[in-house]
Amino acid sequence: MQIPKQFYFLLIFILQLGGISLYAQDPAPKDAIILPAEIENDTINPAEKTLPTTEKLEEGVVKTDTIRPPKEDLKHIVDYYGEDYVYLDKKNNRAYMYNKAYVIYGDTRIDAGEIILDYNTNEIYARGIDSAGVYLQKPVFVQGMNKVEPDSLRFNNVTEKAIVYNSRTQQSGFNVIAEITKKQNDSVIFLKNVKFTTSENIDDPDYYFFTRRAKFVPNRKIVTGLTNMYIADVPTPIALPFGYFPLTEDRASGFILPSYGDNNNGFSLQNGGYYFNLSDYIDLTLIGDYATNGSYALRGETNYALRYKFSGNLSLRYENNITSERGFDDFSQSSIYNIRWSHTQDAKVNPSSRFSANVNLGSSKYFQESQNETNNASALVNTLSSSISYSKTFDIEPQVNISLAATHSQNTQTEAINMSLPNFNGSIARIYPFAPKVGTKQGIIDNINVQYNVTAENRISTVDSLFFKPEMFNSAQIGARHSIPVSTNFKILDYLSASMSTSYQETWVLKTINRRYDYLADDNAGAVIEDTIPGFDSYRTYNFSTSLGTTVYGTFNRGEDKKIQGLRHVMRPSISYSINPAFDQYYDEYEVYTPATADEAASTEIVEYSRFENTLYGAPGKTFTSSIGLSLSNTLEAKVRSKDSTATEAKKVTILNNLNFATAYNVAGDSLKLSPLTISGSIPLVDKLDINLRGTLNPYALDNNNTTIDVWNIENGGSLFRLTDANISLNYSFSSKDLEGANNKDQEQIDNDTFRNGGRQDDLFGESTSRIDGSIFEDKDESDYENKEFYNFSIPWDFRLAYTMTYSNNQRQDEISSQSLMFSSNLDLSPRWRVGVSSGYDFKNKGVTLTQFRFQRDLESWQMSFNWTPIGSINTSWYFFIGIKSSILSDIKYDKRRVSDRSL
Repeated sequence: MQIPKQFYFLLIFILQLGGISLYAQDPAPKDAIILPAEIENDTINPAEKTLPTTEKLEEGVVKTDTIRPPKEDLKHIVDYYGEDYVYLDKKNNRAYMYNKAYVIYGDTRIDAGEIILDYNTNEIYARGIDSAGVYLQKPVFVQGMNKVEPDSLRFNNVTEKAIVYNSRTQQSGFNVIAEITKKQNDSVIFLKNVKFTTSENIDDPDYYFFTRRAKFVPNRKIVTGLTNMYIADVPTPIALPFGYFPLTEDRASGFILPSYGDNNNGFSLQNGGYYFNLSDYIDLTLIGDYATNGSYALRGETNYALRYKFSGNLSLRYENNITSERGFDDFSQSSIYNIRWSHTQDAKVNPSSRFSANVNLGSSKYFQESQNETNNASALVNTLSSSISYSKTFDIEPQVNISLAATHSQNTQTEAINMSLPNFNGSIARIYPFAPKVGTKQGIIDNINVQYNVTAENRISTVDSLFFKPEMFNSAQIGARHSIPVSTNFKILDYLSASMSTSYQETWVLKTINRRYDYLADDNAGAVIEDTIPGFDSYRTYNFSTSLGTTVYGTFNRGEDKKIQGLRHVMRPSISYSINPAFDQYYDEYEVYTPATADEAASTEIVEYSRFENTLYGAPGKTFTSSIGLSLSNTLEAKVRSKDSTATEAKKVTILNNLNFATAYNVAGDSLKLSPLTISGSIPLVDKLDINLRGTLNPYALDNNNTTIDVWNIENGGSLFRLTDANISLNYSFSSKDLEGANNKDQEQIDNDTFRNGGRQDDLFGESTSRIDGSIFEDKDESDYENKEFYNFSIPWDFRLAYTMTYSNNQRQDEISSQSLMFSSNLDLSPRWRVGVSSGYDFKNKGVTLTQFRFQRDLESWQMSFNWTPIGSINTSWYFFIGIKSSILSDIKYDKRRVSDRSL
């Protein structure tokens, strides 16, 4: 076949633009095309020109004629390369590239061991190289953001259609393996004999979904025919007549498949519902439970975030629990609820203004009775608390700070609720009226400073049964308190630090009380009547205090050749004096008449009270006090020679840390002038292990009724002091990473669901199993699992220990009121096996505390866990889960749980 000369010019033009020589380092084969020499001097054939033949050119006029260019098939420059050679086949109109070859056309790139360009069909053929029976340099096809790794392919650079054999590609977390792939256009791709999996081992996946035909829309969806699930290449009974797999990098709305449950309410479906992707800034999840006995639960959760502004989440939970069957004696029905809200503002948005919320309120028995809450630690929490606050700082001189907050505290045992709706706090920063304009403040006058603080509150005390009902506001107390503290500090003899302060307070209330004795009340028996007097009232108080303190250093050097080179003792003694006047002008009296009896004559008693009793801030003191306070703080350190011979400095070791002694003497008191001596401190034993001590010593004796009397205990036949109460506690955490000398971030207390519910941050009371989000194991590369022939030499583990003991002897009990030891540990038996245990022992009640065993297995693409709580006050349970890690297929799971009857 005769090749037109225009084809050679076009080919030369393309190759020059691509920067490609016709020949590589190796000589071209015999059938490589060598362009004829006459082509270099050839011009466009005049016969092919379309010059007009009838028009006469005017003299001095130049008319530009054009040649109608042929329509080109190629829209982009073709760039290609072959390391061994690149040559043209003159006979077949083809270009061959061999070894590490590539072709670039527009946004399409093909890399392969061998590439053939066919100019007759405008197609590109790519395949690997067979080297000694090993198929190497398989093609890699990249178009835009899509990447396919097949065994071979054909691509038309005009229509951009392609046929790919044994392709491998990744789309939105899915690994897709197809025997034949036909690319129709950029939006539609057809596949034959396809495997879908999230396994990282694409050549030998541990599971996959197999279908014979599928339609693939990049970044949108995969629609399949009959689909069957394979595990370890073994088909399972799990099959669907058709399949729909959404592919998107963004969140998408969709159904949440429920899980099957079996508990005291019978058979149930749990955690089924719908997820709404409302926008890029907010979502909504609505899920529910239903049991065969009629119990049901509804939950709504939303997460919201605005980058660099704020973020938060809101959760509303309601459960209607039914026990037994209607008509039976043990039938009961109860409703419980829980509201949680967390809001955090980015500190950079407005440094002078901040809004935050941390709400956890609801039924006191929610965590104990909820059929869908298996968090053991949360069930042991006795207090629910909430806080919503807004603060604002006015950057003026002096600085002004204001805050408005609403708080809530709820005891889940007594069901008592205390709320502050709202409370307001305002303050003006310290003002130094006598400070010099230039230089530092010195002396008693220069350091005089004045502040102003105000707090106002509406306090509500109620119970769980009246929560959110009008009756809860009947006991509301409203008040405000203004405070103006004035203080100064100065040095005496350069070594003594002195301070003086006084404070003026004014308290406002909106209601007071009036008490009187009514002789006719209670059927003429007489009774004290208390009336509430609405209206504004106030009282004013003031006080004065001063203190004097210093720091004393004591050192003892033994020499650098000693193991203990020296000791350092730091003492901080302090003496203070305070005076509080008696504000008896705010007290009134009433008479109480006691009628005569057969044994006693009639009598009249004068009772004193304040109309400000039972108000928000209480009544002012009516007793004059003048007391002297004494305190001593001690720290003892040792300088120990380092075990490291290359160390240049000795190691500092703390022996006693803040061993404090404190007491007070009431000069104006009539009896019991000396306050009990309190002792507190900590003793560091080893790194991360401190023993915390606290105790109270009373110098006064007890009478036969175990009441403190104004007699020294030593004069009553006892010791100098009487130990009335004491507490010893320690917390210890240790891990394998500590032995390696690395920073163990795993030992840091993690903010978890238990902590948000008011409990501990660690796992001493077990881990939550209320939901599994696919994050049991950290993400690891396959290299983490390789080369582990002797894995036992490095087994990651962690250990936590908590011990506490309380001694009580206020009234000669002489007993240990509480003593318990709690521990938890986690151990990685292998890179894919983790076990853990949390337990403890109550020495007071002589029993094992809540105990939980945890078993977790990383199954590559799957994960499995089993949590068992065989011992617990209310939460004996177990929970089993196995499912796919990937969030795309998180609904493919099996979980089973069993909880005890929490309604008992």
